[in-house]
Amino acid sequence: MKNRIIGCVTALAIFVVDQLTKNYVTKGLGIDRVGDAMEILPFFDLRFTRNFGVSLGMFEATSPEMRWGLVLVTALIALVVTVWMMREKLLADILALSLILGGALGNIKDRYDLGYVVDFADLHFGEFRPFLIFNVADAAITIGVVIVLARAFFMGDKDKAEVDGLMNSKAADAAESK
Repeated sequence: MKNRIIGCVTALAIFVVDQLTKNYVTKGLGIDRVGDAMEILPFFDLRFTRNFGVSLGMFEATSPEMRWGLVLVTALIALVVTVWMMREKLLADILALSLILGGALGNIKDRYDLGYVVDFADLHFGEFRPFLIFNVADAAITIGVVIVLARAFFMGDKDKAEVDGLMNSKAADAAESK
């Protein structure tokens, strides 16, 4: 139960930090119109953009019905992630899912309130941009997904080997006792 509480607190923290940073950039710094930008470092700007789609701008909502459809679909995904997180026991798995959940909730709130997601973080090297403009929620979702995939890929084989080893050990013990 302790790990699940940590996961819920982490998801809430991601949500709050995401909303605070979006508010600070748009209201505090006044970067709130498409094209507005502020150079922070030679390779990092705060640059306002509206994302009407989901991941990488795909599935762009071009009508109110599509907007609410995206809100519904992403809310359902957040619900699935919440249930998955509550079923997990290992803290690493719970934390990865909490990053995804907190980020999803931040972007869902934007889409619900504004009709689009506020993106503002622009990492670039000259004209080369390895990522689209993003926000804290996007970063949390990406990191969470990478952790989930890495754990599934690398830990899956280890866990299977441990289970196979345990099963073989029990089979050997059973054979010896006969």
